[in-house]
Amino acid sequence: MKVIVSIDSFKGCLTSAEANQAAAGGIRQKMPHAEVVQIPVSDGGEGWLEAFFSAKGGQLVDVNVRDPLLRPVVAQYLKQDDTAVIEMAKASGLTLLTPEERNPMVATSYGTGQLVVDAVRRGCKHIIVGLGGSATSDCGIGMLHAIIDAFAKQGSWDDVHALDGVRFTIATDVTNPLCGEQGAAHVFAPQKGATPDMVKELDGRASRFAKVSAKHFGYDRQDVPGAGAAGGLGYAFLQYMNADSRSGIELLLDAIGFEEHLHEASLVITGEGSADRQTLMGKLPFGILRQARQHRVPVMLIAGRIKDRQTLLDAGFSEVECINPPDLPVEEAMKPETAKRNIALLIQRLLK
Repeated sequence: MKVIVSIDSFKGCLTSAEANQAAAGGIRQKMPHAEVVQIPVSDGGEGWLEAFFSAKGGQLVDVNVRDPLLRPVVAQYLKQDDTAVIEMAKASGLTLLTPEERNPMVATSYGTGQLVVDAVRRGCKHIIVGLGGSATSDCGIGMLHAIIDAFAKQGSWDDVHALDGVRFTIATDVTNPLCGEQGAAHVFAPQKGATPDMVKELDGRASRFAKVSAKHFGYDRQDVPGAGAAGGLGYAFLQYMNADSRSGIELLLDAIGFEEHLHEASLVITGEGSADRQTLMGKLPFGILRQARQHRVPVMLIAGRIKDRQTLLDAGFSEVECINPPDLPVEEAMKPETAKRNIALLIQRLLK
């Protein structure tokens, strides 16, 4: 029996690799002779870099950059020949700040721009950027400033020629536009520390920036799906770099050859921290389900929290189960060792 284990990170608790290992342990307890294939995954946010490195190798490059509050920090990106894979959260992520430090009015994506600059200087011609877990809502202006500071002699975007011939791809499961009620500020800024007044100000800033940019270029990409990702960083790539936008999970699954792993597989186990009907809106487990169904391989979904279970079953998952007992306190459930143990025990129960 061949079982593929490909579970997203349980944010704030387990990485994708850790969740996979726990599930694999449960499988081996029940079926010692099963072939278990562990594939770390990410939809563009946490674990994006590690998923690419685990699947395809490459050179991890350390860069001295600025964090969202312009403090020095070392961030990594992955270089694979002339392709760079960047996880923007490594330089501009929410996890780099304490809860008290979160303030999207001042947080900047400058450090992500420094990663782009380093990759270009090392000869990369295709740059893939995972957009997720950002602390910022600056429309990518910080990133653009970092590129201008590095490459523009006159301090203007029109002077930046180092990016000629460089292709950009952004990876995100977010389809929101830049501005408005469904835009970057209204939907995502509150979780980054924004008050209602801040949200209005941030949305106004984004609208003004898009208007000026559209006048300069003669086109406007603020409503392209993904423009609102990572606090509007998606917009900066779309508007200023002519970036392609891809679903993060689809891009990763294609890059690692996930379909090839499905040959002769008996079961796929996937999961995420919290599963509900939004899982079916392009999130990682649903991307895995779509590919596995093409090969008629059943997909089991596990999560730390389950809502809309019947909806998920109707969508095609063979099993939808919560790893936690119903009376387990959240504080205990979030402990990594508890989560690993519960994943392994659940898998043993499900593999009858």
